[in-house]
Amino acid sequence: MKIQIASIVNDSIVDGLGIRMAIFTQGCLHHCPGCHNPQTHPLDGGTEWDTEKLKEKMQENPLLDGITLTGGDPFVQPGPCAQVAKDAHALGLNVWTYTGYTYEELRMTDDPDVKALLDETDVLIDGRFYQSLRSLELQFRGSKNQRVIDMNETRKTGTVTLLLQ
Repeated sequence: MKIQIASIVNDSIVDGLGIRMAIFTQGCLHHCPGCHNPQTHPLDGGTEWDTEKLKEKMQENPLLDGITLTGGDPFVQPGPCAQVAKDAHALGLNVWTYTGYTYEELRMTDDPDVKALLDETDVLIDGRFYQSLRSLELQFRGSKNQRVIDMNETRKTGTVTLLLQ
């Protein structure tokens, strides 16, 4: 399956807990003022990858705790991102996904690929970035409205459960 990638960081310690492969997907419809990665916004940018090649790249690093799907917005390419997340889980890795959509907005869609990506996400960082709510004191997010959601616990309880306050 093909996916548009802006860039990959092989050994990130800032895009989630542990050592992570951060996969910056290409394409974002939010265009948040002050975005940290505006180069990822154009839908026609980046480089085309095959999801199987990404899986091979994950296997090359035995120190990885997980992957982080970021961007851009992974929910612009939910099908390929769901496949990448599924492959990561098959390798025993956890999956963090960043999105400018809220969890509630994503749950309201009837797109099966969006549902598949949500199902394959262990931690969801949701919500648009707002410069007026920006804080350097927040862990793994840029503005105070964004949440770090423990998706496994949320699925179990049926209530949004935060991993970090």
